[in-house]
Amino acid sequence: MLQGRKIQLKEFHHETKRSVLKKFLIVATIFVLYLIFVLFKFGFKNGLWVALLSWSFFVLCTPICDAGLLFDLPVRLLTKIKMIYAEIGTWILAILLNSFTLALKPEIYQNTKLLKLFFTILTQPSPYWLIILLSAIGTFLSVYFGDELLDIIFFHEQEKYTRHKKKYQLVIILFLAAAIILLYKEVSNHLEL
Repeated sequence: MLQGRKIQLKEFHHETKRSVLKKFLIVATIFVLYLIFVLFKFGFKNGLWVALLSWSFFVLCTPICDAGLLFDLPVRLLTKIKMIYAEIGTWILAILLNSFTLALKPEIYQNTKLLKLFFTILTQPSPYWLIILLSAIGTFLSVYFGDELLDIIFFHEQEKYTRHKKKYQLVIILFLAAAIILLYKEVSNHLEL
């Protein structure tokens, strides 16, 4: 089902919707503060590019719906389209942004340590695309659960989360293991000078 239930502003006193709104406000605040920081540090054009690539890192390389939530929740509230479908669009946008950047301006990834790490992940499919795969699975499970939170009032009504909780935890554990291996490999590469 493409469409979710229409959510009224008065419903944000429900514990589940209040939880989703808090997460959205935290992510939006962090993104705006980071955007301001990189705009000052790199200027408008490069700063905006760095911010968008950093956003796409969190879309593609974290197993929770964090950066995607910036689009998913407003799309759900304005159009009733379920967040899982908005997240598909978010992933397509992030992939296109990085494909374009890799093809035309790969040097932009050298501006921050986060983007350097992201460049390594993007340009070395084996084994680093495992992080993107695990992130996709984790993200879409978390969005699936997030859609459920917007359709219920109390946390104890969560059927989808209860049914898939163990799978989600396994994905998070696998992601953390892959991330630790990546970071270890990167640190050892830098120590070998």
